[in-house]
Amino acid sequence: MASTKRVLMICLGNICRSPIAEAVFIQQVNQLGLSNSWEVESAALIGYHTGKNPDHRAMSTLRDKGITNYSHKARPITEEDFTKFDWIFGMDNNNIQELNNMKPSNSTAKIELLGKYDPQGETIIRDPYYDSNSAGFHKAYEQCV
Repeated sequence: MASTKRVLMICLGNICRSPIAEAVFIQQVNQLGLSNSWEVESAALIGYHTGKNPDHRAMSTLRDKGITNYSHKARPITEEDFTKFDWIFGMDNNNIQELNNMKPSNSTAKIELLGKYDPQGETIIRDPYYDSNSAGFHKAYEQCV
């Protein structure tokens, strides 16, 4: 049996985009019957929201899309994450730049934009945190799918 593949989703605060991406990835591997082959987590570039639940609009979006059993507490990325995970996916170019800046010399993780795999070609998943409604969260969900 193949070894477990590990994926870490990253955004600035780990309460909007990266938890949505984590929940979507978990849902996808479960639907494909691959949950024993993948480990998926999410983390933040900054520790401002450490220990907090995802934004209520992110959770509402996930519930609207049928993901009802997801829970998460925000955490910052650690140096160990760069060797623990096979892929670290950032949501935008600033995330990627910061990840590359903080990457230790022994990093084994491949750092990429999650949007690189968007068949629509939208590589940047815009941060919906300051939006006044949930439209940006729904858009982020669709891009993650």
